[in-house]
Parts: sequence; structure tokens; C-alpha cells
Amino acid sequence: MKTVKDMSEITGISIRTLRYYDEIGLLKPTELTKAGYRLYDNKALEKLQEIMFFRELEIPLIDIKKIMDNPNYDKEQALFAQKSLLEHKRNRLNGIIELITDVMKGVNTMSFGAFSNEEIQKMVNHTLKCMSKESLDEQVQKYGSMEKYKEHLISGFANEQATADLLKWYGSREKAIEAVMQSTGNTGEIRQEQEKNAKIYKQFMTAKEADNMDMAHSAVEMLAENYKTMFALDNARSILLDLAKEYLQGEKLAEATDSQFGKGCSEYVAHAIQHYYGV
Repeated sequence: MKTVKDMSEITGISIRTLRYYDEIGLLKPTELTKAGYRLYDNKALEKLQEIMFFRELEIPLIDIKKIMDNPNYDKEQALFAQKSLLEHKRNRLNGIIELITDVMKGVNTMSFGAFSNEEIQKMVNHTLKCMSKESLDEQVQKYGSMEKYKEHLISGFANEQATADLLKWYGSREKAIEAVMQSTGNTGEIRQEQEKNAKIYKQFMTAKEADNMDMAHSAVEMLAENYKTMFALDNARSILLDLAKEYLQGEKLAEATDSQFGKGCSEYVAHAIQHYYGV
């Protein structure tokens, strides 16, 4: 049997709180000594741990009592639900911690100033310079001339939504420009990143078939790291959440992904990303 002091030391819950739980009938001691001291057995300790899990979910004490007093209360089912909800809370906090880390690094996540004409011209020229001759010729043929293709690139950097997305992903105009200017257009590197992405998506499909969310979370982490490399990002949270949103809208990207990796892949990846980041 354990005393109130023992229970407090094991769980970190104060003696005063344990006494209060007794007063409201949430956790009664297993027995009282002749001197009036509270004693608890292992079953009471297990119940206290369950109460702690409910409290982590910020459920009021009165509601915890109602749940646990219910004759249909299933401890195993409750633990499964608590685990799922706490993972969701953890993931949401992980995303917030990542954003705070960016701010501490000096990233201004509220910098939404548009690119200047000079900055756009600089990024477009660099993009054209990094493109392979084959890719450039293909785009010139598609748009009719080099000037028209250049106009297309300029309009993309000047597009309000595209600009907002870039600034959201990179946190500042300066970071976005720096990332664009770091691009080398090296086809070997691009192919390697694409192959790595393909392996990650295959893991998503394996997780989907096995209904294994831990494996899916591992795939999200690998995808985030690959995106950081591909796009010179400090934090891949925003771009992955945007990817999930686009997948769930059922646009061409979702169709292409499903076509390459299997039916339902895009939707599964979207939900895995959202679950990982607690959205």
C-alpha cells in the first residue's frame, strides 16, 4: 500500500490535490488507517494515472468523474482515445515549436512585402540561367518565344497568391530570394531528390496498406527533410500543409500522384501530413 506522500512522489501530483480528489469522490483511498491516514493500492495508482491523462487533455474534473463512473467505461478504449488525442496535441505543439524556432533564428514569419521589379528580374534571370538547354527549348516552344516565356516567369513571381505562399514558406522576402538564387539546376541532384521522394511515397503506401500511422509519420518526417533540401527551407511545415490542402482539393497534382503511386495515395499523404502537424 502507498501513502499520500508515496503517490505524490510517484506521479508528481501534490498531496493537496490528492486530498481534493478524495473530497470530490474522484479518487478515494483504498483504505484509511485507524489514525485517518489515506492508503492506496496499485489499482488506485493506475486510476490516478488515467486521471492524469484526462487532465492533460484539459478535461474538467467533474467530467472526468462522470466518464470514469459510467458503468460502460472501458479503460482500454479510453487509453487508446487518450493516446490518439495526446499525439494530436503533441503534433500541434511540434508545429508551433518549429515556428518559434524560426522566429528565434531571426525569420520574420509576418513579412509579406511584395518582390520589387528588380528582385523579380534577378530571380527570373537566375532561373533561366540554371535551366538545361533541353528544358529551356521546350518552354520556349510551349510559349512561342523566349520573351513570352520570360513574361510568364515574371508574372509568376509577381502573382499575389504565389508571393504570399513563398513568403509563408520562407518567412521573409530575403529568405525566398536567397533560396531561389541557391538553385543550380543540376539535373543529377534533381533526379536524386525525385528518387528519394518516390521512395518516401512508396513508404506512405506501405503504411496505408498496413494501417500504420507511426510508419506514415516517419514518412512525413523524411518528406519534410527532403523538401528542406529541395527548396532550401528552414522549416517544411507550411509547404507540406499547403501540399496536403492541394491534394485534398482533388486537382491535377492529386491525380498525377495517384497515377504514379496508387489510388488514394494523395489523400492518405494529405491526412498523414495534417495528423503529423496536428491540423
